[in-house]
Amino acid sequence: MLASCAKTPETHARIAVATNFLDTAQKLEAAFEAETNFTIDLVSGSTGQLYTQIVNGAPYDAFLSADAARITRLLMSDHGVDGTRMTYALGRLVLYGAKDTETTLREGRFKRLAMANPKLAPYGMAAEETLNKLQLSGTVSDKIVYGQNVGQAYGFVQTGNAELGFVALSQMKKGSGNYWIIPERYYGKIWQDSVLLSFGKNNKSAIAFLSFLKSRHAQSIIKSSGYEVLSDG
Repeated sequence: MLASCAKTPETHARIAVATNFLDTAQKLEAAFEAETNFTIDLVSGSTGQLYTQIVNGAPYDAFLSADAARITRLLMSDHGVDGTRMTYALGRLVLYGAKDTETTLREGRFKRLAMANPKLAPYGMAAEETLNKLQLSGTVSDKIVYGQNVGQAYGFVQTGNAELGFVALSQMKKGSGNYWIIPERYYGKIWQDSVLLSFGKNNKSAIAFLSFLKSRHAQSIIKSSGYEVLSDG
């Protein structure tokens, strides 16, 4: 019996997942494993960090990115499997922290503003676009503290190291706090795409998990976590 419960390459997969989606991915992992005979391990990090690891040979079977651009690059460089790409979620950006967050930002009544590194994380890029749209980039540049990912940006606000932070709406679903949902016209759509990686092209667990993401059950979990989806499965 013990042998039948062991993780094997046929029934187990390692999934790289962008930090903003980790909490949701953990809910999906539980549901997926409850409904199938497969298991997965989640490895999180900024989209840029995970992308670099993948092109350098990290043994991940599938990738849940926070953008579409790096999935395109993986497919062009043969690190991704053609025909397996999908948009599993559309992300939303929020400004989190002080009371009257929008006014606090516009009037500059803060010492530190946290955001993910735009070079590594799509939510950081969206935050940068928002500041440009609001014509605040020049006035707040010396107040910005960067995290490697949106999880670190959230942590800066949680620990009081920043009064404001640009984070994902999904992060607001796990606790209380003041936040302003940034109008979507302020930044480009955050297309969160996934792909089966070449390393896992024959991995049944990874293939099954990506298929599960399209199901009505999975998309219900994704929507309830603060994301939009393209269909109802």
